[in-house]
This record gives sequence, C-alpha cells and structure tokens, in this order.
Amino acid sequence: MTKLAEELIAGDRRALARAITLVESTRPDHRVESDELLAEIISSTGGAVRVGISGAPGAGKSTLIETLGLSLVDSGKRVAVLAVDPSSTRSGGSILGDKTRMDELVRRDEAFIRPSPTGGTLGGVARRTREAMLCCEAAGFDVVIIETVGVGQSEVAVESMVDCFALIVAPGGGDELQGIKRGIVELADLVIVNKADGDLASVAQTTSADYTNALHLLRPKTTAWTARTVLCSALEKRGIDDVWAIIAEHQQSLIAVGDLATRRAEQARAWLWSEINESLIERLRANAAAAAVIAEVEAAVMAGTLPASVAAARVLDSFTN
Repeated sequence: MTKLAEELIAGDRRALARAITLVESTRPDHRVESDELLAEIISSTGGAVRVGISGAPGAGKSTLIETLGLSLVDSGKRVAVLAVDPSSTRSGGSILGDKTRMDELVRRDEAFIRPSPTGGTLGGVARRTREAMLCCEAAGFDVVIIETVGVGQSEVAVESMVDCFALIVAPGGGDELQGIKRGIVELADLVIVNKADGDLASVAQTTSADYTNALHLLRPKTTAWTARTVLCSALEKRGIDDVWAIIAEHQQSLIAVGDLATRRAEQARAWLWSEINESLIERLRANAAAAAVIAEVEAAVMAGTLPASVAAARVLDSFTN
C-alpha cells in the first residue's frame, strides 16, 4: 500500500484508477488494504475545491460538467469527475454511461473521469464516493466534481461531502412555491438554470427569477453566503465562466470566515457515523447468532405475527449479548 500511495501522490493516473477500484471493493481483504491506503494518503488530501452537482434527469448535468471541465482545464486546472450511476434494483447492474457523454473531456490529460455504481446506496451517491474523492485529491487534482444520479427531493447525500453544492434545473420547473417544496433547494449553494438557449431562453429567465424568489425565503446555511441563481447554456457554452466565478467566490467566502474548515470537519464527523452505521449492519449480518435470529423473526414479521420493532430488538439483543 505504501508503493501505491507513493504512485498516487505522484499523480500516476493508473495508480489513481487502481486506488479507486480498491476503495470501492467489498472484498474483506481489499477493505483492509483500502484502510491502509487511506491512512497513507490522508495528509495529502484536502487541497481541491469539492463541487457537488445534482439535478433531475434531463437537466443537462453531464453536458454542463463537460463544458465546465473543459473551461477549467483550459485555464490550467486539473479536474476529476466522479459520476455516480444508479444501480438496477432488479439486476444490480449499472450502465455507467456518463463517461461516454463527456467524450471530449475524457481525452484531456488534465482530466480524470470515473463512473461508479450506487450499489443500492441511497442519497444519490455511492458508498465509497468520499474515499474516491480523497484519492483524487491525493493525486493532485485541483477540482473534484461529484455528479449524482438524477434526483428527486431526497437524494442529497452529496451535500455532506462537498464545499459547494450546485443544483441544476431545467427551464419551466415551476414557480417559487414549487421551488421551496423541493427539499433539495434549501441545501443548494448555487442553483444553475441550464438550457437558457433557443426557444427556452425566455422561459429560463422566468425560472431563474422564480428560484431567486424561492431562495430569498429560505434561511441561508451560513452567514458567509446566500445562495444564488445563474443562467447558462452548456450546449452553447454560454454562462459557464459565470458558474465557476460564483463557485470560486463561494469558496473564498467560506475560507475568509473559517466556515470551510468547519464545514469539512462536520462532514468528516458525518462520514464517521455513516461508516459506523454501515459497518455495524455488515457485522450484524455476518454474525452467526444474529443470522439465526434474523431468519426466525423475518418469517414472523412477514407473516404479520410479530411487530418489526420487536423483531429488531431481538436481533440486536442476539448480536450484543
């Protein structure tokens, strides 16, 4: 793991790909090696601007990320994109097609694009997205963009792992009341109204005004920043510089008042408890005594003869006693 860590920190792209494959693996031996690797590189992380981009399917996330990525690369920055793709609830498979949508960006040496399946994890991201982000930072990327699955109102886990959370909306998404009803809006640092071109240009102006009104009615997440809206057309490459200018301003605003360090510290604590919860469930399922009780109480719960709360208590008692 020391050799892999050294290659990763030196910026070796193959080492980065291997490192992310390792941290995403569910094999027990790989989990041990992954923990060793993360311990080796943790002091080399934290230098990137972490950006989360979310939005409903069809809002233009991939097109905007590619256009923004190309602009950043042309300005001398190294950009990593972690694109999370939904896994089928029936087959467990994923298409992992986001990389093919960014065919121009993927050819740039200064960019790295990694699609990953959710693997059934809720929240719009994969379970190991945080670890993959740290690997990208250790490899020296200046900006790490996390693209979530197409979201509704609850897939907001990405907000707990990035500095700036941007929500992309398409023109004609509803008035300000509808905007407030979307729980994801109150977590956004920036609302990007994409597709402000052609016949949708005037509709985009109205949508932007509606979301601006909605944001004014919501309590800011921090005193250092009030969420904004911005118009752009990823297809016509207009407004992309404005998007990055606001993200950069947001980053500097958080740094100036010390909120960036506070936000990242809180996110690290949330990551700790998320990992504790996930690991406890894994160990619970692997425990022989608990497995016997689970088989018994599951049948009773499905038959309607035992409340789920009572069954859960019995399983936990078998695991802890």
